[in-house]
Amino acid sequence: MEIGVPKEIKDQEFRVGLSPNSVRVLCDRGHQVFIETGAGVGAGFTDEDYHQAGAKLVTTAAEVWMKDLVVKVKEPLSPEYPYLKTTKLLFTYLHLAAERQLTEALLSSKITAIAYETVELPDGRLPLLTPMSIIAGRLSVQFGARYLEKQQGGRGVLLGGIPGVPAGRVVILGGGVVGTEAARIAVGMGAQVQIFDISVERLAYLETIFGSRVELLYSNASAIEKAVPKADLLIGAVLVTGRRAPILVSRELVAKMHPGSVIVDVAVDQGGCIETLRTTSHSSPTYVEEGVVHFGVPNMPGAVPWTATQALNNSTLPYVLKLANEGLKALDKDASLAKGLNVKDGVLIHPAVKEVFPDLK
Repeated sequence: MEIGVPKEIKDQEFRVGLSPNSVRVLCDRGHQVFIETGAGVGAGFTDEDYHQAGAKLVTTAAEVWMKDLVVKVKEPLSPEYPYLKTTKLLFTYLHLAAERQLTEALLSSKITAIAYETVELPDGRLPLLTPMSIIAGRLSVQFGARYLEKQQGGRGVLLGGIPGVPAGRVVILGGGVVGTEAARIAVGMGAQVQIFDISVERLAYLETIFGSRVELLYSNASAIEKAVPKADLLIGAVLVTGRRAPILVSRELVAKMHPGSVIVDVAVDQGGCIETLRTTSHSSPTYVEEGVVHFGVPNMPGAVPWTATQALNNSTLPYVLKLANEGLKALDKDASLAKGLNVKDGVLIHPAVKEVFPDLK
């Protein structure tokens, strides 16, 4: 099969769909891989690296998008919509619940699109979302600590505190992969940490990890309303597979936070779980609303592309191989991969996305 890998065009998105190591594996299996020149430079991979791995370098995105299978990292942006009609199969993150325009473009193009984030194992785990969730969770505290600095617009709180001065307070909404990894970093920094989750079983599991170092609380409106105003750093880590994230924190509640406190909503690519949160970018990552610094970058792992590209490829390559070897027949043989199917032949397939857009066929 001919596989195309375009250069990402999202703001400061330096990850790339396939690493040279992945390209070599695919080429060794008899497939042809076409890489847009410069696609991997931001992640530390040169054109020569890809050439040595067996890829063919092309100079335009249009050439890449004409291939049988296009492998990306982030969702297609509007300048890429015309290309959707020239390829058969797209494999990338899509997050359609928060992207009506993209959903409509995919439907009109009649492309088949499989989303990394909805590939789901029988036990409910999301193998292609997990590695980026781990990175985003860890980065959420790293970024949050930075923007708490006074020079960055924050209230000047050191998350770890020092002897004689209280540590900063971190409130995490959601105890899944993102929330767990955020807590690891926050605890490591010495912060006071609270995690909210609606699953008692998950909270019990988190106790085995953190013990008494993290306060584990059942998530309900009253408990959140008590905790949020005291937070120096509030992290949104809510995930409902394929659906838009529920709003857990209202504008009125944000207004009760200390001026200069920071919100980092990792759920922004699914619409965000905080009412005042809107999408930002690595070029302009923050804004102030109700006196609180908001960070809403949807592609946080793009800040560490060398690590993130390899972590993503470790998980995606087995599925890319299946699609390359068998095409859409791979979906019949792999139920987990089949759950990743979002759009096919102008029809919405994934049930959660269909619920978000009931007027789209």
